[in-house]
Amino acid sequence: MKNDKLKIGIYELTGCAGDALLILDCEKELIDIFKAVDIQSFLMAKSDNIDGELDIALVEGSVTTEREIEELKDIRERAKTVVAIGLCASVGGIQARFLDPKEWEENFKKVYGDIKMTHTKPVQSKPIDAYVKVDYYLPGCPIGKEQFLNFFTRILKGNPPEKSQNPVCVTCKYNENDCLLKRGILCLGPLTADGCGSVCINHNLPCVGCWGPLDTGNRTAEYYLLKEKGFDVEYIKKKMANYSGTKIVEFFDQIKKEIR
Repeated sequence: MKNDKLKIGIYELTGCAGDALLILDCEKELIDIFKAVDIQSFLMAKSDNIDGELDIALVEGSVTTEREIEELKDIRERAKTVVAIGLCASVGGIQARFLDPKEWEENFKKVYGDIKMTHTKPVQSKPIDAYVKVDYYLPGCPIGKEQFLNFFTRILKGNPPEKSQNPVCVTCKYNENDCLLKRGILCLGPLTADGCGSVCINHNLPCVGCWGPLDTGNRTAEYYLLKEKGFDVEYIKKKMANYSGTKIVEFFDQIKKEIR
């Protein structure tokens, strides 16, 4: 009997595995998900994993070892479509923020000393698109249940998923929240992709950017606004970099030139 179901693989590189766990947390929908597609590989959910040809590969986690580089390239060769799920895969995660090679080596030595790794060689953490072509991104730290189910339904029907082009501020206004920036609180809503429902601001907490950097976010305006409000440059840098991984390095390189 011919199997016309999409062949899907779900893979975890270096990270907390929160995105894979989120998929399993779709408890009411999980059986329907497994019925709708042919899940070839999902280490967290099944033991009979197959390394075959795939229609779609969902990859979470950043690339942090040479073995993961090889694994990722193998996945890319076998998959027609590769989707980066979560911020570690999309931008490198918190572990990738702002470390130049020297800083990374110094920090690595502080933690591990002179221990020689025998199973695989560690490398500086990077998002998966540093090594392979990525077709779609599903940001979040971790991704959200509704977000994943919407993505899954669309891709099942052959409709490419759409990345939010609005900042968190849009939903925040709909929810009639008072702007925290006006109150002098460092909030990254203007720079962060929408989709979370502005849940933090709804509870009077500032946005920390965990749904990933907005492609059209005006970083320069936010940076100088925060400086005007009296925030220290290094503090701003750390806050803006937390969930932007490697994607914000060029911006701060440019800011350094302007300061000079």
